[in-house]
Amino acid sequence: MTARPILKDQTTEFRTTERLSFRKTVEEHRDDVYNSLFDYFRNYTKFVLSPLDQTLIRAAFKLKKVRRRQFLVQEGDVCKYICYVISGALRIYSVNERGQEAVVAFALEGNWISDWESVVAQSPSRYYIDAVENSEILQISPAELHLLEAEVPAIKEFLRLEQRLVAVTTQKRIHAAISMNAEERYLDLLEHHPEYFQKFSQNMIASYLGIKPATLSRLRKR
Repeated sequence: MTARPILKDQTTEFRTTERLSFRKTVEEHRDDVYNSLFDYFRNYTKFVLSPLDQTLIRAAFKLKKVRRRQFLVQEGDVCKYICYVISGALRIYSVNERGQEAVVAFALEGNWISDWESVVAQSPSRYYIDAVENSEILQISPAELHLLEAEVPAIKEFLRLEQRLVAVTTQKRIHAAISMNAEERYLDLLEHHPEYFQKFSQNMIASYLGIKPATLSRLRKR
């Protein structure tokens, strides 16, 4: 049987349909991303988001894809954005004069990551922020966040709660550093953040705990 030739008009129609389908898929994904952010604010603050609130939030937060090992901030840069993680894994860390890394924080889906000191003061950062794996984030500038705070009650409440959470988290980190031994810090992290051990390397976990990788390896074998 002789195959019927595909007419030029049919080919053009197919390509147009394919492009429209791809565009729809991208738009649907974008809608899902912003809906996840709306859900986060509703669940975290217990505030209702009006249609106008959602429009303002969507306009202020920009969707960005981050490749593995791509930097969001490098030491000496001014940190320009506060970032909400949609998917992937990121970290914030410093590097001393000997080239040794000290991990300050990890961020996974549903977490925020930024150098708040640099953002607030608009001063050069002492840290690096990079992606440990291909990630997707929503980012907002401090100026846009300030405008949202004045217009959206849920954002004002979010910032109040987040400020309190940062203070509590910082105090816990200080307590762990000065009051817990290596094994206690490891067990505490394993209890509260077991997901870190699935996403981050042993060297990164050890750096976060302030111990050597060999020490962490021994602890994990017990």
